Amino acid sequence: MEEIEALGDRLASVRDRIGRVIFGQQEVIDRTLVTLLAGGHVLLIGVPGLAKTRLVETLGTVLGLAEKRIQCTPDLMPADILGSEVLEEGENGRRSFRFLPGPVFSQLLMADEINRASPRTQSALLQAMQEHRVSVAGQYHPLPQPFHVLATQNPLEQEGTYPLPEAQLDRFLMQIDVDYPDREAERRMMIATTGATDERAVTVLSAADLQAAQRLVRRVPVGEGVVDGILDLVRRGRPETSELMEVRQHVAWGPGPRASQSLMLAARARAVLDGRLSPSLDDVVALAKPILKHRMALNFAARADGVTLDDVIDRLCAPLA
Repeated sequence: MEEIEALGDRLASVRDRIGRVIFGQQEVIDRTLVTLLAGGHVLLIGVPGLAKTRLVETLGTVLGLAEKRIQCTPDLMPADILGSEVLEEGENGRRSFRFLPGPVFSQLLMADEINRASPRTQSALLQAMQEHRVSVAGQYHPLPQPFHVLATQNPLEQEGTYPLPEAQLDRFLMQIDVDYPDREAERRMMIATTGATDERAVTVLSAADLQAAQRLVRRVPVGEGVVDGILDLVRRGRPETSELMEVRQHVAWGPGPRASQSLMLAARARAVLDGRLSPSLDDVVALAKPILKHRMALNFAARADGVTLDDVIDRLCAPLA
């Protein structure tokens, strides 16, 4: 209890420091912090200019993580991300290969416009996200710990893009939709970023602190009611087993077991972020959309009837509310 309360105080300071740099995106900040506390990866979807890149830079500074950025393009190759081996000649004349690590060897990796990378490059990133190691020339190289990918995607420009395969989408703990800030937040942003001085982020935690927090999150107790609520919610979203007519009619495929694992971890992390000792069903309902949205797909009948994934997930959450 004391550890959770102490961590809650430090996380309140983290939120405050990030909020001084990123305006009007408190929900996005909180959900991203929940994902990092749960040890997962984030997919940020929003139009350009909503501070997605700045959020990653600020998180790297505040959390004391080594961060790097990749601008994904169709001609980006796996070696540009993972690194490559070069042939070197030593002083004795002997030649040997030396591995030059790529930008994936960081603790916080931003993959900007990830859907512009080719499937071959996306598969290389998928291995890093799942296994926390990469293979180059038959050799495995472990990645720094902790390791998190924060990828961005532009929902407007779809020409020249490669949609992420379902297997890779499932590796993202959350899909966070970044909306426009409200008027007052945009006013503060406009004044703060066009003046003579600019607010800078300061380090609050270290990488070791974040890893300790992630271990603590896994020790947070979860009540049987919350466990059953998560199972009911996820299984209700599968058309093969759901008792809901809307799901059987409109859902092509539903969330897998990784969705229930993600909900369990994220609910614990959200409770810790708020300084609470255990999660509730309210946490599950609040996290259902960002965790389930990219793990489900609607069929043609749903699109013809004007049904959206938000509508389906709201129906799934109704018994828990």
